[in-house]
Amino acid sequence: MNMMRSRSVNVAEAFLRPCFHGATLINLRPLHFHGISSSKFLHFYTTFPFFDFSIPLFNSPSFHLFPCRYYTNYATHDFDSDDDDPKLFLKFVRQQSKLGFTNVEISLSHFHHMISMRPLPSIIDFCMLLSAMSKIKPNPPFSTVISLYRDLLFLGLRPDIYSLTILANCYCRLNFVDFGFSVLANIIKLGFQPNIVTFTTLINGFVHTHHLDKAVQLLDKVVKLGYQPTLITYGSIFKGLCRSGDNAGALKLLRNMESYGHFMPNVVIYNTIIDSLCKDQLLPQALRLFKEMKVKGISPDVVTFNTLIRGMCTLGQQKEAQDMLTEMLRNNITPDIQTYNIFIDIYCKDGKVGEARDIFYFMTRIGLVPDIITYNALLDGYCLRGEMDEAEKLMDVMVKDGCKPDVVTYNSLLNGYCKSKNIDKALGLLQEMHSNGLTPDVITYSTLIDALCKDNQIKLAHQFFEDMKAHGLKPDIIAWNSFLDGMCKNGQIDEAITTVKQMGNTGVIPDIITYSILMDGFCEANRLREAEDIFSFLITKGLHNVRAYTIMIKGFCKEGLLAKADELLKNMEDNKCFPNECTFNTIIRGFIDEKDVRRALELVSLMRNKEFAADNHTISSFVSLLNDPNIDDVDKELLKKFLEN
Repeated sequence: MNMMRSRSVNVAEAFLRPCFHGATLINLRPLHFHGISSSKFLHFYTTFPFFDFSIPLFNSPSFHLFPCRYYTNYATHDFDSDDDDPKLFLKFVRQQSKLGFTNVEISLSHFHHMISMRPLPSIIDFCMLLSAMSKIKPNPPFSTVISLYRDLLFLGLRPDIYSLTILANCYCRLNFVDFGFSVLANIIKLGFQPNIVTFTTLINGFVHTHHLDKAVQLLDKVVKLGYQPTLITYGSIFKGLCRSGDNAGALKLLRNMESYGHFMPNVVIYNTIIDSLCKDQLLPQALRLFKEMKVKGISPDVVTFNTLIRGMCTLGQQKEAQDMLTEMLRNNITPDIQTYNIFIDIYCKDGKVGEARDIFYFMTRIGLVPDIITYNALLDGYCLRGEMDEAEKLMDVMVKDGCKPDVVTYNSLLNGYCKSKNIDKALGLLQEMHSNGLTPDVITYSTLIDALCKDNQIKLAHQFFEDMKAHGLKPDIIAWNSFLDGMCKNGQIDEAITTVKQMGNTGVIPDIITYSILMDGFCEANRLREAEDIFSFLITKGLHNVRAYTIMIKGFCKEGLLAKADELLKNMEDNKCFPNECTFNTIIRGFIDEKDVRRALELVSLMRNKEFAADNHTISSFVSLLNDPNIDDVDKELLKKFLEN
């Protein structure tokens, strides 16, 4: 037995020595953890054949992708490296590690001071520092942590379960989940006991790399091995499933979690699923889950209510949202800034800026400080209504309150000035953005291009289109369509065709609006046959809509092909694409232009039955027929009766 054990230790050392480059391996123990035999762990390994558990981590060519970034100009800290008391210094490092670091230089300075100390600090001290480094925002230096860990092994420090778990986490966060599993193999070969934190790290790796099926599979195996997942373990998978839109998977995991009996789902997990359901506009399911959590004694919090209120507002259910707010208050849950922002935003989008302003004043009176989202929502409301003076006043208040305008703020103002046809003011705002260090985005350029095209400034619009690409921004479908519409309206139909081809070459797929713009351009250029070809293509692909039909009807009317226009109107309803007010007014004017008073009036009657009304242009066209010598007396009497009613 002893000989067999000795041999197994030698085999382990033979495997591990090239991995750890001389690190001392001692006290290797047989693999029995929580009453789980090594044979069960072997079964666990074979369950994941897609991983090579014997990857020698530090001999691997891939490992050298992670060089240690040494800094010679270390950040200053409260200790002098020559005169510090070692115990005091280590206490200081522990405190800073608990608080966290804001940059890598300070933590590297501490690390280099620590490795110069004799005797070396314990692996626990180094682990605290490396763990804190791996949490530096916004870009944790995972590769640097791996290299520093390697340096510790070169110095002879023996790894522990904590340090190996940190290493596994760094590999997983760098998308090397297979290396993370190799660390697990080394944990076991070194005789350490993997814990739920270790497995949670690997599960997080799967979630981070979007292998959610493998994350769920690993969770099931961990449970079968007798481990108890924590809420952190579950929370990671729930976030991953919901982020990928797998609501069914999240609900299934919720039921599995309950059946395992380790933990009852908490309010955070319910909020995660409810939020995902609301984002996918599955409000009834979200409300059922809301009711379920209350029945189970899990109290909804402000996040729960905010999520449901936002979901209701998105679907236009303002009354239900108000009722939910009332229930929130009944439950003694105080609305926060997010709650008020939701209502301000939805009222502004509905054009109810007065109500939004009242909410804004109320929240400030009760002591809540508006944030950038609050100001942007209200400012956008003013801009959508063309109330630019009010928008400018609000921006002044915003700046005075110390809330710095961002790209969203300027985009709203740009849109407002463009809709007000104040192009010069909009262009001035673009310069102001640059002066304030803000980089225009796709929305900024698309808004300006659309406004310039509508103002017939095609050359300047083209300059912005090219400038947009020069700054590394890819024009979206809105920018392309705006530019295309401008060319068509300026009679540049052949250039528009070339533009559509360029659009396809950049990977932007033309949509129904693109084709409608081209159809309209062909009709205006008296190239009806080409417009018909596009329309037939749309019908074949099932992309037709009321605008496409209306454009085609307008084209037929323009060419005097009223029978075709009439036939197309009838076909609309057969194809479940019902004419709107614009469609009726378009075809009625077509019959008026051809002096067919009776059919025009029949269409007016049909339009009224559908609760549509003739617009001013159509009424004026009817009036002009009264003085037309080509209209007989009978038709004129019909016209008079119609106009009197």
